[in-house]
Amino acid sequence: MSILSLIIKREFISKVRNKSFIVMTFVSPLLFVALAFVVGYLSSMRSDQKKIAIHDESGLFYKQFESNEAYDYLDRSTVSIETLKDSVVAEKYEGVLYIPKADTISKYEKNIVYISEDSPSMSFINKVELLIEDKITHINLQNKGIDVAVIDEAKSSVNLNLTKATGETTVKGLNEIKIFIGGMFGYFIMMFIIIYGNMVMRSVIEEKTNRIIEVIISSVKPFQLMMGKIIGTSMAGLLQFLIWGVVGGVLFIGVNLLFGVDSTAAIANNPIPQAGDALSPTVMQNAQQYISEILALPLFSLFFFFLLFFIGGYFLYSSLYAAIGAAVDNETDTQQFLLPILLPLMLGVYIGFFTVMHDPHGTVATVFSMIPFTSPIVMLMRIPFGVPLWEIIVSLVILFGSFMGVVWLAAKIYRIGILMYGKRPSWKELYKWLKY
Repeated sequence: MSILSLIIKREFISKVRNKSFIVMTFVSPLLFVALAFVVGYLSSMRSDQKKIAIHDESGLFYKQFESNEAYDYLDRSTVSIETLKDSVVAEKYEGVLYIPKADTISKYEKNIVYISEDSPSMSFINKVELLIEDKITHINLQNKGIDVAVIDEAKSSVNLNLTKATGETTVKGLNEIKIFIGGMFGYFIMMFIIIYGNMVMRSVIEEKTNRIIEVIISSVKPFQLMMGKIIGTSMAGLLQFLIWGVVGGVLFIGVNLLFGVDSTAAIANNPIPQAGDALSPTVMQNAQQYISEILALPLFSLFFFFLLFFIGGYFLYSSLYAAIGAAVDNETDTQQFLLPILLPLMLGVYIGFFTVMHDPHGTVATVFSMIPFTSPIVMLMRIPFGVPLWEIIVSLVILFGSFMGVVWLAAKIYRIGILMYGKRPSWKELYKWLKY
């Protein structure tokens, strides 16, 4: 058995036998499932209905407001405004909508006041403004001798049908589905890099602090030790993620069947057909179209390229984590070096969600899907939108080529740093180590 395989085996066994690793492997799914059901239960609970008092001196607007589950609109035009203000302070009402009488209809556009102790939400403000605007518009039309009923009858609702150039029909919201799938893979890579990259770094720091590294390095090359730590830790991480998926899935299904808790209550308000509902042919057809569109996505190639970008991205960043661990004596000293590593990861997520969604084939998205420090996230978000194969290959070549270069540079820092004690190195000193 080669030295590298022995190091990998040693790192893997030391990680999976660690008590904290075992505890978190089996406790984390319990926490995640419990969190899911708590969120589902809280989402199913209705919030208290807020009482809104309306003091309408004009008598024109109060009928516009209809109570719903969130707000109970009460006509209190006969109560003095001062009394209503005191009621708001006493928390009898959430707020008071004060509409003073005006000489002309145009003055209502700026004279209406909402009185409350707490600032209302933007959605509430927009809804109130829209209702008042609609009433003022109707009054203006009537004053000009225009029949409002005729205008209301003439209003139309447009439902845009989407088709591809080949003539096949498609569905709305498909881009959001694509970015969710790609974003899920990209976010998974980012979290794996952060969690297990830090594990590699802490492992190096621990062995360096205990002076075990001096014994180990007398038998193996620094590069072999670094790669063994990276690969061994990644194997332990993949095993942990696999156990999380299996145990979490079993617990989720088991608890749902045992207690009958609706953990999906958070999406209860979405127009998704549920079992037992009366499904119209249109709803069934739309559901079938969504399923067909999802299955038509390049799921196999997405998963295949996910593995490649996952391996390249993890090894690229883990080599940097290992170099940082070798350069310092304790975890506190790593903070000055971690920010440059985390910034590209965060940038990749922001580029993915704010640029790829709107322009997946634009210049910004294309460039960042080629940069090796952001490509594992950005390219995976672009693939569901249909990326030419040559772009994916070029991105992978750049990623793995950069990985080899970064590993070579990190190995030089690692070779010097693992035997340095007592001093926190600066960026200038790390640059000097690269020349040795």
